[in-house]
Amino acid sequence: MIEEFLTHGVRDVEEALRKAAAAEVTPRFRQLAEGDVVEKSGPHDMVTVADRRAEEQLTVDLAALLPGSVVVGEEAVHADPSKYEAIRGDAPVWIVDPVDGTRQFVNGNPGFCMLVALAVGGEVQASWTYAPMLDEMAVAVRGQGAWLNGQRLVAGAPAPGADVEVATSHPDFTTEEQKHALLGLVTDGVRPRPCGSAGLEYLAIARGELDAVAFSWELAWDHAAGLLLVAEAGGADLTLTGEPFRIGGGNALPFTAARDAATARRIAGLLAAGA
Repeated sequence: MIEEFLTHGVRDVEEALRKAAAAEVTPRFRQLAEGDVVEKSGPHDMVTVADRRAEEQLTVDLAALLPGSVVVGEEAVHADPSKYEAIRGDAPVWIVDPVDGTRQFVNGNPGFCMLVALAVGGEVQASWTYAPMLDEMAVAVRGQGAWLNGQRLVAGAPAPGADVEVATSHPDFTTEEQKHALLGLVTDGVRPRPCGSAGLEYLAIARGELDAVAFSWELAWDHAAGLLLVAEAGGADLTLTGEPFRIGGGNALPFTAARDAATARRIAGLLAAGA
């Protein structure tokens, strides 16, 4: 069933994303009214009416594309945390972040995206990263490569001797122990900087414009789509203990994803040294 869907249904997911964006997200870009934005856990964790309504539409449309599948969306889990358990179940699961980079969206910055991943048994089979204001649609299918607007993505490797640029977690989302680990990146030859939209940072790695990320949280809707995109572009990911990231959770954090395996090992080693 999954194999058949990945052969014939990938474009249907693209259309579902474009439909949700056109109906609920882009009309509200730089048009949010008072009361359209609410803080969840703090000033760096916001939700808008666009997030909620886009997720509601995607939940209906994606479930209809693949009978027997379930949807795990960021906003639905915020309302009912037990829904997250579906990621660890046997049914095909759609993992949805309706607006990744809500802070950018609220501030009128086009650097946000919409993320969808399709996973089975804890393994991501396909992913979609859609940046509607940038007109960019990135798609990855396990074993079939990664593509941006129809062009093959190849992450490549950092230039020999060049500083490695690493996008890192915001301090508000890191524990004291994780902060120490991230300080391992403050060293010669590495240029850490704060991350923006996680989905677009992963896309930047896949297209060879960013060398790595180092993130300290593991919520699947932020990472599932991007990690497959990076992997299918030739990149790699590692947790603090040197193991691949698991979307079901229980990872040693922080973790890294990078343009190539050598860079992933380098960044993971620096994180471990700082921990």
